[in-house]
Amino acid sequence: MVLAFALLLLLAGWSNAQLIPNLGGQRAGISAFQFLKIDAGSRGVGMGGTFVAVANDVSSLYWNPAGLAQTTENEVLVTHTNYVVDIQHEFLALSYHLSSNDAVGFSVTSLHMDDMEITTETQPFGTGRYFSFGDIAFGATYSRKMTDQFSFGVTLRYAEETLDILKMRGLMADIGTYYWTGLGTSRFAVVVSNFGGDVAPTGEAPQLSGTPVTSFQSFSPPTRFKIGFAMEPFDMKDQRLTTSIELNHPNDNAENFHLGIEYAYQERLFLRTGVKRTIGGSLFGPDQTGSSDVGLGMGVVVPFGASRVLVDYAFANFNALGNIHMFSVGVTY
Repeated sequence: MVLAFALLLLLAGWSNAQLIPNLGGQRAGISAFQFLKIDAGSRGVGMGGTFVAVANDVSSLYWNPAGLAQTTENEVLVTHTNYVVDIQHEFLALSYHLSSNDAVGFSVTSLHMDDMEITTETQPFGTGRYFSFGDIAFGATYSRKMTDQFSFGVTLRYAEETLDILKMRGLMADIGTYYWTGLGTSRFAVVVSNFGGDVAPTGEAPQLSGTPVTSFQSFSPPTRFKIGFAMEPFDMKDQRLTTSIELNHPNDNAENFHLGIEYAYQERLFLRTGVKRTIGGSLFGPDQTGSSDVGLGMGVVVPFGASRVLVDYAFANFNALGNIHMFSVGVTY
């Protein structure tokens, strides 16, 4: 059934048929905290963002909190992304197993850039004064394996955005499930991320006339509903191939689906790739209707005493805005 659904999506993309309506034009630009949509973790980005049904390492704190219970080791992960237009993105994640069935995690996400010069209607080339912009979010996660086949997880997140003298704050939650179907290594995952109430800036912004503005429009957080399916076509002693497909329904853009693969050799060397396609768009060639369309990645695992060091790199093509490079280092303990 899942494979048939995936095939229908592919055919819809190939033929431009509107099997699922493309509603992105009506919804674009209606949510706040856009930095929460930036993918975290080089492994998932290398697979084209197709990770909610894989999510078996500490980066599951971003992708699917239910996946944390699928991990077997405690882990620390640090990720740095050279994002578009000189923006820097950081992600720190820490996991700890309370028992064989219970795990908790903590994550920090930040986005920052160099200060920018203030311009006005009368001084369009700059006033000589500068302002700063930045985002930060803190997340606490609990994940539990209810049975050998089913686990769930919840993340509570506080996010804050600073734009010069204005601040915007909000609380939201991620809710995820992870289910092994019993058919080989296939598993199925459903995630709702960044679910919460509307937020609005607070502070006082002066107009050119000197009149202050203290009331601002409110926006919803960037809520996303994801369904994913993953399996291993082959999993031998020295080699493994993981394939994954994911349908993403954001509240502020068009529906899209992702396809990704990861090849592992002796669980020491990893090669990854993936694609993202907007529903109703072309299956082949650049996806000009979305921000990014192709991901590539690789990783190595180096034993270090009783621990392991994981080093991963990912590349993503952002079409009109250029490319991004992501680096991750993880340590198990």
